[in-house]
Amino acid sequence: MKHLLLPLFLTLFFFGFGQESKIAKKFVLDISQFNGSILLHNTDIAHLITEHPGGIILGFNRKRFGDEAWESDYGYPDTGFTFAYQDMKNPILGKNYGLYAHYNFYFLKRNIQFRIGQGVAYNTNPYDKNTNFRNNAYGSHLLSSTMMMLNYHRENLVAGLGFKAGFSLIHYSNANFKAPNTSTNTAALNFGLTYDLDGGIAYDFKPKPAKEKMTESIHYNLVLRGGINESDVINSGQYGFVILSGYADKRLGRKSAIQLGTDIFFSNFLKDLIRFQSISFPELNVAPDTDFKRVGVFVGHELFINKMSVITQLGYYVYYPFDFEGKVYNRIGMKRYFGDKVFGSVTLKSHAAAAEAVEFGIGIRL
Repeated sequence: MKHLLLPLFLTLFFFGFGQESKIAKKFVLDISQFNGSILLHNTDIAHLITEHPGGIILGFNRKRFGDEAWESDYGYPDTGFTFAYQDMKNPILGKNYGLYAHYNFYFLKRNIQFRIGQGVAYNTNPYDKNTNFRNNAYGSHLLSSTMMMLNYHRENLVAGLGFKAGFSLIHYSNANFKAPNTSTNTAALNFGLTYDLDGGIAYDFKPKPAKEKMTESIHYNLVLRGGINESDVINSGQYGFVILSGYADKRLGRKSAIQLGTDIFFSNFLKDLIRFQSISFPELNVAPDTDFKRVGVFVGHELFINKMSVITQLGYYVYYPFDFEGKVYNRIGMKRYFGDKVFGSVTLKSHAAAAEAVEFGIGIRL
């Protein structure tokens, strides 16, 4: 459990406690039961799909009414936390307990709710070469997890009680923190109840303020990222990595910015993988002294939500001496600004759907 505490703290701090508000507080609880199926996204996990997993989802939601500009910009979303318990209905996979920070976005006169949450999960029965070697989905107890829910949602129908029903998708992966990492995706139907803790008192949304044109000159960013990961070769060992990034960004308005930059990767797990392939697979013609470093260029987009932002980047390696998962890479994740210049980030770097690492970063915007 000690390995769970730091990522859990970072998740809660970045996506929950980092938010600020001055308005009167209104909270809503929700509980849903779900049942579904593990999707066969990779034939390597076919032996693990035996029954229909199920569980419960508990939500704690803070309503937003427009006290801050970002709230009306995004249709007065909720912020909150979700706890999810899932029985995978297969003793090889065990059970998952997840904790997430989430946003609820509303559509169609607030009758449709879309929840997206990011957090961490604890798996009770990960891969073990002696006792659980068939579990090639989860290589560690600690997993990164993303959840999405799309529900027909009605609050405060009777004395604060309401209901919700719809679809859920829950993804579990450790992002190659430790092999194996085939991961799982569960699609499910859910039905549940909501309860307003104040008994259903109604609050008015504040009108959206007049739009102010936002103009900024080009800014330059320096980021230091790092973490631990492992190659797909089981028991090859976990190694630290460092990434140095520099990029320019240009704000397009209050919500968005575009980016152009460069990454330099020092991924130490590649040292071991190069040595392994040079010895075990001579037909690949990998020289043992092949350089493990990589250099990439990328374009990106940043979506601002209060002091938080969502970043998406698409990159291409211009220096690529060792072939690993192809020359195109992508990055998606969250940033949290501390003042006007300093920020922290948690991002997932991958090649298409093949995750390479979770990156923890700190940067400065000049």
